[in-house]
Parts: sequence; C-alpha cells; structure tokens
Amino acid sequence: MIRKIIPLALPVLALVGGAVAGDMLRAPAPDAVASEHAGTPEAAGDGHGAAPGGHDAAPAGEAAWFQFPTQFFVPLVRQGDLQDVMILTLTMQTDSTSLGALAKKEHSLRDAMLRALMIHANTGGFDGNFTADRNLATLREGLLRAARAATDLPVSAVLIEDIVRQPG
Repeated sequence: MIRKIIPLALPVLALVGGAVAGDMLRAPAPDAVASEHAGTPEAAGDGHGAAPGGHDAAPAGEAAWFQFPTQFFVPLVRQGDLQDVMILTLTMQTDSTSLGALAKKEHSLRDAMLRALMIHANTGGFDGNFTADRNLATLREGLLRAARAATDLPVSAVLIEDIVRQPG
C-alpha cells in the first residue's frame, strides 16, 4: 500500500515545496517592483536596481519593468501522464508611464501568458534542449504576442528571468 502512495506523494510534495520556495523568493508587491525596476538595464547596471543618481523611478517614457509577483507553473503532460513541470519567472518591458496600468491588468496578462506557455509546452517547445537560443527566441516571441493581444498598453519585450524543469 505504501509503495503505491510514495510515487504519487513525492511529485505532490516536490510541487508544494517548489511553490513554498517560490513564495519565499516572491517579488515584492507591484508598487515596490515598479520603483525597484524603473531604471533601464543599461542605466541600472544589472537591470534589477534603481536608476543611478538615487532616483527610484525612470523619467516618463523611459523603459520600465513589470515582474509578475509569482512564478508560472506549466505541467508537461505526455500521453496523459505528468512528466515534468516547467517553472518560469517572467518580466515585461514597458514604459514608465504605463507601469501602473500594466500592474492593474496583471490577471488578464497572466492568463494570456499561461495560455501561451501551455501552447508552447503542448507543441513540444520544452522538449529536448529547451534552453537553445532558437527555442527561447520562439518562446519569447509567443509570450510577447500573447502580452500584446491581452492589453493595448505598450509591451516591448518579455524577459525570461528564471526557467527550470522540475521532474514530475
């Protein structure tokens, strides 16, 4: 009996552990993200800090970054069985004047991005060497199309900050 339960319980425990760890590493609220990611990657050095000179927000019209506050979990199902789970952290580039409005549309954007991730997974995009440049370029293009279709706000790029395949 226990031998039947263990193979079912381990993936569930791994998924819960990943979710808890993701929550611990979770980004701050969108308002805090807006001020933290307001500088351009070139201006901030690594793309994650404030603009130089002590300014917390980029001047109007400059690049700004919206990071989804939670990770995306994409199940990889083959022949009806859960094989693996892809875990991704995504950020979108917009302009500083649209950052607040973009944060208000987080739910519809998240739905569109998850839909694009599921399509990518179901068409084999995460099979084999999913980190090859051409595979990541295809994924970014699909995510950018999904983001632009979900909002009329300017989204100029989708960044994949973290990507990992966790065995199911």
